[in-house]
Amino acid sequence: MFVQIIEGRVADAEGLRRQMDRWATELRSGASGYVGTTAGVADDGRGIAVARFESAEAAKTNSQRPEQGEWWTATEGCFDGDVTFTDSEEIDEFLGGGSDDATFVQVMKGTADRSKLREMDEQFEKVAGDFRPDLIGGTRIWTAADTYVDVAYFTSEADAREGEKNEPPPELAAGAADYEQLMADVEYLDLRDPWLY
Repeated sequence: MFVQIIEGRVADAEGLRRQMDRWATELRSGASGYVGTTAGVADDGRGIAVARFESAEAAKTNSQRPEQGEWWTATEGCFDGDVTFTDSEEIDEFLGGGSDDATFVQVMKGTADRSKLREMDEQFEKVAGDFRPDLIGGTRIWTAADTYVDVAYFTSEADAREGEKNEPPPELAAGAADYEQLMADVEYLDLRDPWLY
């Protein structure tokens, strides 16, 4: 899989949503290898879109379409200032990956040792159904050797906040301190109205 993360300060959230909807209805059919997009605007006005393709080649072919260029020219006007693009082919999925059933999405940016984080993921997935039924999918995009962007999908924000209060089961208790340390410097973007395509 190939993922492109698009981020920027949003000046016109409604306009951006219209443009995203327009892409889904008018341009999507011509985007061979397109898998899906998770997008939205956080409370502080930062917008993010995580676009997934089967491969980097498929994404490149899409970006070279004239209609894609025209769409982006119009979409770029919804942002205030620079927009950044981050590409990655190093993707970890957990609990089946993203979910269109989510009504709340949390984006987390952090730094971690890959092998340690993957080991924690394996332990978590074994008990996730009982421990955190509110978490219904996730994707981790590695943006460098030790930096990542997590996109976590929840049944609802209320469920997620309640789930955060749960005590970890014995299987996870031993690693709880390590996990808390890993999460100490994580940046969070809450998408309370996620746009899922």
